Amino acid sequence: MGLLDCLGNVNMPPCIWFENKKNAYASMLSGLLFFTGWWTIIDSATVHAGEIPAGHWMCGVAGTLSLIMVNSVSNAQMRGDVYEGGCMGTRGARIWIFLGFVMGFAAVIASCALLFTYYINRDLKSPGVALFMQNALICIASIIFKFGRSDEVWG
Repeated sequence: MGLLDCLGNVNMPPCIWFENKKNAYASMLSGLLFFTGWWTIIDSATVHAGEIPAGHWMCGVAGTLSLIMVNSVSNAQMRGDVYEGGCMGTRGARIWIFLGFVMGFAAVIASCALLFTYYINRDLKSPGVALFMQNALICIASIIFKFGRSDEVWG
């Protein structure tokens, strides 16, 4: 009896995290985009030390807060299926997600404005493009994480 015969009898239980592949793939792609966005701006800040003012980092922070706000409300709460509590109920959940999307798109627009008004005028295209790419990738990650998953955990 060899090692392969012994390993052939080992039964691993199925991983419940990957039964719904759509949710897993959307989560992994979203996480990869979010990571790539932050990696891009951190790399640019190390290569171009001192060329990204401290206030310009707030675009990425606002985009990250937007991702958290948008994805803290489930689709069932948006439809009003399961959420009746709180001071505003379903209306409050919809206002919260609307403000999250507004914050995310405002971060992308602000980073685009900084790219063209601050970085292009100073011939610093690389940090400006990195700032814009960071916020664009975070916004795309937020949208994929929100709409790429389904509410059914096990189905």
